Amino acid sequence: MEGDRPANGKGFQSSINNAFLLLSSVMPDFAIAVDLGGTNLRIAAVSTEGRMLEKIGVNTNASGPDHVIDEMCDAIQRLSSRHHGSGSRIGAGIGIPGIIDLDAGVVRTSANLPGWEDFPVRAEIERRLGARIYLENDAKLAALGEQWLGAARLVDNMGMITLGTGIGGAIVLNGKIFHGMNGMAGEFGHITVEPEGVPCGCGNRGCAERYASATAVLRMAREAIAAGNAPELAQAANAEAEFGAKSIYQLAIEGDKPAQQIFEHFGRALGIMLADIVNVLNLEMFVIGGGVSSAWDAFAPRMFQELRARSTIYAATTPQDAPTDGSVPARRTGKQTVIARAQLGSDAGLYGGARLPQL
Repeated sequence: MEGDRPANGKGFQSSINNAFLLLSSVMPDFAIAVDLGGTNLRIAAVSTEGRMLEKIGVNTNASGPDHVIDEMCDAIQRLSSRHHGSGSRIGAGIGIPGIIDLDAGVVRTSANLPGWEDFPVRAEIERRLGARIYLENDAKLAALGEQWLGAARLVDNMGMITLGTGIGGAIVLNGKIFHGMNGMAGEFGHITVEPEGVPCGCGNRGCAERYASATAVLRMAREAIAAGNAPELAQAANAEAEFGAKSIYQLAIEGDKPAQQIFEHFGRALGIMLADIVNVLNLEMFVIGGGVSSAWDAFAPRMFQELRARSTIYAATTPQDAPTDGSVPARRTGKQTVIARAQLGSDAGLYGGARLPQL
């Protein structure tokens, strides 16, 4: 209807352009992110602006790599189809626990994924999808997520420590993951904190993750029970089918001395490890995440005590009244070392996976 069209042709074209820009602003492009665990697979569609569009989970317990990859690719295609009308898929970032040969796209070894040794993950996924995908270690993607949208937002240079079954780690420099020579940079969990300490599966003795992880907490509790020095822990171990770090933490905050001593040892080891990392890397921020970080109030006081005593760089760059509750200072004056708790929880790796294709 001619009467509805602006008389000025330029005005009409301008209206179309404005409508297109408005439509584009509400239909952002998106990336697919995958977090592959030992027992489950989580897949998400995340906009390039960092908005979680949809997230789904798939149980993969006791499944081999071919079956898991089939499930993964099917889920990626479903999510892509559902959100195709909202924008274009720019890629898929996939986080995998273990050591990955990034150049070859091969999982070399993964303690949580038996049967995946030397498996050509990238080639198999790309063959099924017919599209380029990006692989990365899961802890490194968690760091990238926190750097993009979490505790380290707008911090170009940061490190991350994830406290779980073991200790994962990552380094982000100038907003990108630093891989080192062959992708293994950031193995903070295998820093020695006790030279003649507990043997580690890596072949060393006294690694940090043998003292500051969920596995370490349970080991120390079992040893205290065997020595007859921890009646409350022994009672909980006998009564609870899933006795573990969470149960031990609960006893610690209720005042049980043996449980509190376990987290004292935990905090000491973590503080020693952090002191070494701070001294070597001198980064602006170190973010601590992973499931065991929820026990922050039980281990953090000793961690900060050790850190300040053992790192001259931390002591020199951090005010005495710096927050120790894991919060990010509202205002930072000058250059200082900040130790903060992760903010994105278990979704950090998904946000990092979505960020990966954008870099």
